Amino acid sequence: MEFNEQFLQEMGLSAMPEDEKQRFLDYIQEELEVRIGERISRGLTEVQLNQFDMITDQAEATKWLEINRPDYREIVTRTINEMKEEIRANRSRLVGA
Repeated sequence: MEFNEQFLQEMGLSAMPEDEKQRFLDYIQEELEVRIGERISRGLTEVQLNQFDMITDQAEATKWLEINRPDYREIVTRTINEMKEEIRANRSRLVGA
């Protein structure tokens, strides 16, 4: 998923101050990576976590996840949807209203 001006519009955050938009988008990206990583790592063994940490290629990481954490796409989708709901619930505070 891309976090850009279109995402802000979809979330109803077009009125957010310009100087805050990129910081917010960066925050969302980082926060999602943390949340998704935590959720995907639950249930994996230490060996599996170490194996995954050694992967540097995106295609290889995706293949590894398909084998070792076949529900990872569902985790990603659910986490993104939860984040979107949090954003919508706090929309007025985020745009400074």
